[in-house]
Amino acid sequence: MKAILKYFLILVMLSLHIVLVGAVNYAFPSYDQTIITGMEVRRVDKDGPISKSNPQDGPVRDVYYIFTEDPASKKVMTYRNEDTGWGLPFYFKFDSALTQAKAQAFANEKKVVQIKYYGWYISWLNEFRNVVSIKELAEGETKANPWFSYIFYAFFALTFFLSVQVVRGWFDSSK
Repeated sequence: MKAILKYFLILVMLSLHIVLVGAVNYAFPSYDQTIITGMEVRRVDKDGPISKSNPQDGPVRDVYYIFTEDPASKKVMTYRNEDTGWGLPFYFKFDSALTQAKAQAFANEKKVVQIKYYGWYISWLNEFRNVVSIKELAEGETKANPWFSYIFYAFFALTFFLSVQVVRGWFDSSK
C-alpha cells in the first residue's frame, strides 16, 4: 500500500510539473525566423470566423492573420495578430493594426524577419500563435532565444527532481 501511495504522489508531482511547463511554453514568448508571404483580416465572434455556416450571434471583432514561410525549409505557418489588451497573458498589446502594417511592409520587400509570439499552433482547433512583435533581421543575424523559458524549464526540472527525492525519502525512511 505504501508503494502505491509513493508512486501516486510522484505521479501527482509529475502531472503538476507538466502543467507548469505547459503554461510557461504557452504564455512566455518564443521566436521564429521567417518570411512574411501574405495577410488577411477576418471578422470573428465567440464561435470563430463569421461565415454562412457560422452566422454572427454576439459581439464581433477583427482578427488579423499573417502568413509566413520558413526561409530554409519552405514550411508555411499562420499567425494570429490580435490585441491582448489587459488580459492574460500580460503582454499589454494594443497595436495589432500597427504590427499588421509592419508585416505588410516586410511582405512587400520579402525581408527575413523575427516574429515574437506566444501560444500554440493546433490546426484542427483553428488555434494560432499570437504575434507580439515583428522585427527585421539583418544579414547573418539569427533569431533570439527564449532565455526566461529555459530558466523556468531548468527550475521545474530541479523542483521535480527534489520533490521526487522528498517523496522517496518519506517512504524509504519509514522502513
